[in-house]
Amino acid sequence: MQKGRVAKKFALYPPKKIVEILGLREGQLVSYKVKEGRLLVEPIPDPLDLALKSKKWARTNVKVFEKESEKEQESYD
Repeated sequence: MQKGRVAKKFALYPPKKIVEILGLREGQLVSYKVKEGRLLVEPIPDPLDLALKSKKWARTNVKVFEKESEKEQESYD
């Protein structure tokens, strides 16, 4: 069990070990939930990180992307 303290303006600072285990970065968004009298803190994944780090399931190039974009735009006319 790790301990912490409630700081000024009710700021919560988790111990460095917990931050490292969760892989949190300064400025990263987290969600807070209260469940059965306990505070749960979960990191909110960054969409850009997800896009860069997730398994790729398709391939494309600029020409194909542009062609698909034009096709989609035409469907709105």
